[in-house]
Amino acid sequence: RDIADMDAIIAWLKEQPIKRAVVVGGGFIGVEVAEQLVEQVPSVSLIEGSGHIIPPLDPEMAEPLNQELRTKMDLVLKSRLTAIERADSGAIKAVTLSDGRSLPADIVILGLGVRPDIKLAKAAGLTIGETGGLYVNEFLQTSDPHIWAIGDAIEITHGVTGKPALIALAGPANRQGRLVADNILLPEKKNYRGTLGTAIVRVFSKVAACTGINEKTAKSNSIRYEKIYLAPYSHAGYYPGAHPIMMKVLFDPVDRTILGAQAVGEDGVDKRIDVLATAIKGGLTIDEVADLELCYAPPFGSAKDPVNMVGMMAQNIADGLVSVVSPDALQGYILDVRSSKEFEAGSIPGAVHIPLDELRERLSELPRDTAISVYCHSGQRSYNAARLLTQAGYTAYNVTGAYKMHQLFSAVAAE
Repeated sequence: RDIADMDAIIAWLKEQPIKRAVVVGGGFIGVEVAEQLVEQVPSVSLIEGSGHIIPPLDPEMAEPLNQELRTKMDLVLKSRLTAIERADSGAIKAVTLSDGRSLPADIVILGLGVRPDIKLAKAAGLTIGETGGLYVNEFLQTSDPHIWAIGDAIEITHGVTGKPALIALAGPANRQGRLVADNILLPEKKNYRGTLGTAIVRVFSKVAACTGINEKTAKSNSIRYEKIYLAPYSHAGYYPGAHPIMMKVLFDPVDRTILGAQAVGEDGVDKRIDVLATAIKGGLTIDEVADLELCYAPPFGSAKDPVNMVGMMAQNIADGLVSVVSPDALQGYILDVRSSKEFEAGSIPGAVHIPLDELRERLSELPRDTAISVYCHSGQRSYNAARLLTQAGYTAYNVTGAYKMHQLFSAVAAE
């Protein structure tokens, strides 16, 4: 729960001959603890009840993190802790899981999520919100106007949905502290403008970050959205050390505002999510995001930064230049426009292969009475192909995220 707990765990590990550790809970804390234990314990298992780690991420965006963890430890998904077994001496010897498995363990660390500690608030007669957090108004006052509250225990307004939410993050809590101090001491009251849930985590060589809402939240709140996937490089591809950043962005195709963003990569993830979080907070449209002037030099970015590309891709959809389909919703005629070498190395089942360079001469091979879903490796060639087909009178969709994202969806389905 706090630094004192961590210090106690570290001290205990130094004194005990630990060989097997089990961490329960695949949220931010559980993943961070498991990552550190790998450096100190020969065998580490991470148990998560859902199908992926880091709940704010959508499943396909968490899949690269699942894969990264499996290179270092035993990752158990869709199973829960049901019992902790002890030896006659009282020492922990194993854990029992809901799927019937028993895992040996010398230490078990629980990271089962954050819940508001509201015992004192209840005893004081303060109002508790619908989410189970302590109710506060726009000035962060409780139901007693002489008592303010901040941090993980309060119910805040989500910056995108506008609905009550519980978001336990240190950044918002610190800003709330400053605002409350001002509201207590100064005559002019300041409003707290909500929390977006901007967060980041390192998982060995991978970094994942998010802001705003994910697709699950958009659906459950009946929020109008369109989504795009892209995988730009962290900086200019011709400069050494560039790494792809897998990005997923939700936007409103009517008012053109950004609703949420997720990114996974090795470098440059934090910079892009920070910019997109700023765009959401400021109410910037996809057009304004496409036009942002951001730092560029080959070691640091590209002339069209990944953030600019988010805006440009969203513009193409909102302006009707191209229609897109998600890799998990493919049906009908699927067209692969990659090179022969790429196609032979792996393809979407049932896809027909016509390289982009040959497409114009081979249009007669394609059906005019069936929608065609076009994909390539990253999305650029398939965009050009979809435009060509549309202008030739075909109904065509660009597969957003392309073959890379299809592979992640396939991995999620196999979990």
